[in-house]
Amino acid sequence: MKVIIVGAGEVGYNIADVLSREGHGVTMIDQDELKLQEIAEKLDVLTVHGSGSSPQVLRKAGLDGADMIIAVTNSDDTNMVACLLASSQSNVGYKVARIRNAELNGTSVIFDKNHLNIDLCINPEREAVKNALNLIEFPGATEIIDFVDGRIKLIGFSVGPDSQVIGKTLRELRLLYPRTKVLVTSIIRKEKILAPTGDTSMQGGDYVFAVSASDELREMLRIYGKSGEALKKVLIMGGGNTGFMLAEALEARGLSTKIIEKRSGRCEDLAAMLEKVTVLHGDGTNQELLQEENIQNTDCFIAVTDDEEANILGALLAKRLGAKKSIALINRVEYMPLVSTVGIDGVINPRHAAVSKILNYIRKGKIVSATPLHDERVEAYEVVALETADITDRPIKDVKFPPGTIVGAIIRREEIMIPDGDSVIRPEDHVIIFTLRSTIPKLEKMLTVKLDYFE
Repeated sequence: MKVIIVGAGEVGYNIADVLSREGHGVTMIDQDELKLQEIAEKLDVLTVHGSGSSPQVLRKAGLDGADMIIAVTNSDDTNMVACLLASSQSNVGYKVARIRNAELNGTSVIFDKNHLNIDLCINPEREAVKNALNLIEFPGATEIIDFVDGRIKLIGFSVGPDSQVIGKTLRELRLLYPRTKVLVTSIIRKEKILAPTGDTSMQGGDYVFAVSASDELREMLRIYGKSGEALKKVLIMGGGNTGFMLAEALEARGLSTKIIEKRSGRCEDLAAMLEKVTVLHGDGTNQELLQEENIQNTDCFIAVTDDEEANILGALLAKRLGAKKSIALINRVEYMPLVSTVGIDGVINPRHAAVSKILNYIRKGKIVSATPLHDERVEAYEVVALETADITDRPIKDVKFPPGTIVGAIIRREEIMIPDGDSVIRPEDHVIIFTLRSTIPKLEKMLTVKLDYFE
C-alpha cells in the first residue's frame, strides 16, 4: 500500500514508523525541512518539503498513485484541504484527517461523501479525554483500552512489592479466584516481553497486561492489590483543548474540578465556558501554587499540556506533594516504560488511539480495532472471526498461532468468554487477540478467508 502522510509531528512520525516497518510505501510531507531530514535518516520513507494543502506538493508526493492519505498536521484547515484535494484530484481510496476542533467530530455532515469526503476523522484530544475518564473510574490501572464498545477492557498495571500475587503462578491464581474472569495476556519483566503460561509466577515490578469483562475489572484490580477509592477531587494542569474537554466531562459528572493554565487570556475563556470548574492562572509545575491549592487533598492530578516533559514533572511533583494519583499525557514511546518506575500512576497516550484507528484500514481480515500497547512491541486486535479462517471451528490449543500470540477473550452475541485451550472460536465471534508486532503478517494470513471458500 502507498501512503502519503501530511505532517511530520509526533503522530505522523509514529504512523510512518509503524507502516514503513510493515513494508508499506510511505511518503511524508512537512514544511520543516530539518525535521524531514531527521526522519529520512531514521525511517525507510520518502520525504517532500512543502505544504500538504498545495496541489503541486501533493502531486510531487505521488498523489495519483496513492492508496491512502493521512493528514495529521496541527492545522485542521491544512488537513481538510489535503483530503479535499485527494478526493477531487485523484482516486485515493482512503482519506484520514486529524481534526482538533472540539465542535467537530466524525459524524459532522461536512465530512460526508457529498462534502469533504473524509473517511476517518481523528481527534487525539477527544481520545485522551476518554482515556483519562477510564483511569479516573479505575484508579488502580496505568493504561486502559476498551474493546467491544467498552464491554471488555484491557488494562496495564505494575505489580507492587507487597502484592499478594507475588510468587503465585497464574494457574494458582485461577484456582484461588475461580469466579473472576481474567486472562493475563503479556508481562513485561525487566524490559523483556513474556508470553505467560499457567506456570508463570508473578514478581514484584512486573508490568502486566490483563483482559477482563468490564464488570469484573474492579475485582481483578483488587486481587492484584491495585484497587482504590473513587476519585472525587481532580486538578487538571493545562487548559488547551484536552484540558477543556476533560474539565467539561468531569463537571458533567459532578466531580470537584480545578484547572491550572498559564495563559491569562485562555483562563478567561475557560472561566466563561466552565460554570462549576475553578480556573487558576499559573504554572502547574510550581510547588508553591500546588501547595496553596491543597494538592495533598486532591484525589487525582492530571497533566495534559502540549509539553510532555512538563506533564511528567508536574505529575511527579503533585505525587510527591501528596496527590493520591497522578496521570500524565505522554506521546513518546520511549517514555512509556519509565512512567510506572518513577511513580506516575497513569498514562494518557492519544497517539495510540490515532495509530489504532488508522491501522484498521491497513490490516487484513475483518478487524474492528488494532491497538499498539505500552512501548508498541505488542498489539491488541479485536477481530470478527471469518468462516474458513484458520482460527475458527477448532479448539484454540490446536490452532498454530505465531509464538507469543494469546487469545484474550471471545464475545459471542451477549456472552463474554475468557477462553482456555479447549475453547472454540465460531464464525462471527468477536475475538480479542494479542501478538508481538514481529508476528503480525503471519497472524493476518490466519484471519483472512481462504480462497477455496469462494470456489
